[in-house]
Amino acid sequence: MKSLIIALCVVCMPGILGAQKFDWQPSPGHKQVPIWPGKIPDAQPAKGPEFALSSGTTFLVAGKSATEIDNVTQPTMTVYSPKGINTGAAVIVFPGGGFSVLAIDLEGTEVCDWLVSKGITCVLLKYRVPDSGPHDDAGNQRYPKAPMALEDAQRTMRLIRFHAAQYHVDPHKIGVLGFSAGGYLVADISTNFDKRVYPLLDEADKVSCRPDFAVALYPGHLRASHIGLQLTPKIPVSRQTPPTFLLQAEDDHVDNVNDSLVYYIALQNAGVPVEMHLFSQGGHAFGLRKTNSSITEWPQLVERWLRTIAILS
Repeated sequence: MKSLIIALCVVCMPGILGAQKFDWQPSPGHKQVPIWPGKIPDAQPAKGPEFALSSGTTFLVAGKSATEIDNVTQPTMTVYSPKGINTGAAVIVFPGGGFSVLAIDLEGTEVCDWLVSKGITCVLLKYRVPDSGPHDDAGNQRYPKAPMALEDAQRTMRLIRFHAAQYHVDPHKIGVLGFSAGGYLVADISTNFDKRVYPLLDEADKVSCRPDFAVALYPGHLRASHIGLQLTPKIPVSRQTPPTFLLQAEDDHVDNVNDSLVYYIALQNAGVPVEMHLFSQGGHAFGLRKTNSSITEWPQLVERWLRTIAILS
């Protein structure tokens, strides 16, 4: 199981054989809300029902286990609102998982706890990852098999922007943040926002799904092939791509540092404001848990960057 998940560029947190599956729910006071009002577009089958699984002692980050969710076919969003000062900013979080599972705590709920502590509304997106995984194109690079993740991301952005007053957020300060495959999804929605990839459903679908800013952490799947430095044509960078923050470790053996480099170069060439931080060490799938590696200080870098682009005052 471990070798399979690593091969799929998942966050390398396989469940223990025989471990008990359970139903994931957000912390008390938070509720999952379906993002689709009826029939889900491009619905794909899964091998079984949705379930969560803890890595136990098989995979530890900063001495703690991690939880993955498998077979997600019913996408939901969970809104975490600041309890004190509210800056008006909001961030939609895309956990990683190689488009096969979701690292729901390591790259999800823990990130939301940090964001709300800074007065930022967090929206955790449980996007679709049926057990089909990514597929290889001719260049042996992996992408989602269907546009399900992008559909879920576009729909969530529109819902939050359309209901901005209800969620007490500024509709012009809504960004995205994602890890690994979720980092690819950050680039996906940042460059494919001018065309709705699903049928019009309601008034919310008439508003823009362009993020106002974007944070991609150890993103993958961005190169056209594993050889060379060419951005995949699936990510059509333009001058309208939002300001972007990139972070990756040079010793990341799951998603190569060149994935960040090709995206950075394309953003620079398009005149998009971009800030990139590369670290010699750090590996992959550390979330925001503090380790001995200085790369895990990235939350302070992101917070400072959000001030430089006037999202935070």
